[in-house]
Amino acid sequence: MISPLIAGLGPQELLIILVIIVLLFGASKLPELARGSGRALRIFKAETKGLTDDDDDDLKTPEQREIEARQTDIAAREREERRDGTTT
Repeated sequence: MISPLIAGLGPQELLIILVIIVLLFGASKLPELARGSGRALRIFKAETKGLTDDDDDDLKTPEQREIEARQTDIAAREREERRDGTTT
């Protein structure tokens, strides 16, 4: 049977590492650590997405920015017309 290797570690090594972590932190602290790690990863993901979005804006030509502005204006007008119940 082929087992996946994570960072060159087999299942036995991973099990030993898991047991050591449980012994160090205690079973009651593990959910709290997992929650904190999840929050940190979400924040990191949001920040890196923000950075890549900023980079995309720098690469756009003035024409692309103008087209996006027009599309935004059209979408806003359509939403307003639907809300008012009128059409053009």
